[in-house]
Amino acid sequence: MTLSTSPEEALKLDNQLCFALYAATRAMMSTYRGLLEQLGLTFPQYLVMLVLWEVGQSTVKDLGQTLYLDSGTLSPLLKRLEAAGLIHRTRSARDERAVEISLTEAGQALKEQAFPVPGQFNCRVALEASEFAHLRGQLRDLAETLALNNELSSTQSCTPEQIG
Repeated sequence: MTLSTSPEEALKLDNQLCFALYAATRAMMSTYRGLLEQLGLTFPQYLVMLVLWEVGQSTVKDLGQTLYLDSGTLSPLLKRLEAAGLIHRTRSARDERAVEISLTEAGQALKEQAFPVPGQFNCRVALEASEFAHLRGQLRDLAETLALNNELSSTQSCTPEQIG
């Protein structure tokens, strides 16, 4: 979009970045649903497991910050993972307000079954490695910029230079 875009053009669905991201997210979730079915995980559960496979143990608070999830969303998700026998939730000995999350043996073993998932997804995305990395970087930058700008006052408006 440029400054010369008319208000009518600006409001067309196909001109919305938010809609393009929404449509891509829906398609991505559908793809992952099929890939994760064999693991018995939903996409948000898969994200939690990715973090735990990487770091080994985390607090609920740290998981929420890493995954941009609030405790109201994260807690039921963790309860389901615990019921499935994939994680343990325990009160921290250092701070009883904190809940620590760790993998069970079954949760750690699931990692090997998950090894093919990223490659299968990448194959379906059909991007060259450099395009994939570039897109991921742009999306990370966008998320960071939006998070930063959301912290600013909602009454602050953009200048014409920022819009164009």
